[in-house]
Amino acid sequence: MQTTIAQLEIGEKAIIRSFDIDAIPLKLIEMGCLPGNMVELLQIAPFGDPLFLDINDSHLAIRLETASMIEVEIIKA
Repeated sequence: MQTTIAQLEIGEKAIIRSFDIDAIPLKLIEMGCLPGNMVELLQIAPFGDPLFLDINDSHLAIRLETASMIEVEIIKA
C-alpha cells in the first residue's frame, strides 16, 4: 500500500515520490510540490480538511482529496 500526504501525522516529514500530474492543481506544482521535495504536515483543520503543509519552505493548504493522490516516503527520525 502506498503512503500519501493524507496519511501523515502532524509533525511528520516525508519526501514526495510521485503523483498523477493531471490530477494535481498546477498551482501546487508551481509552489514546489514536486517529486524529491520534502513535505511536513503542520496542521489539520478542525473537521479534517484542509491540511496545512510546509513544502520546501512554502506554507500551503491543500484539500484532503488532493493530498490522498500524492505518494510520499516517510522520513524516519
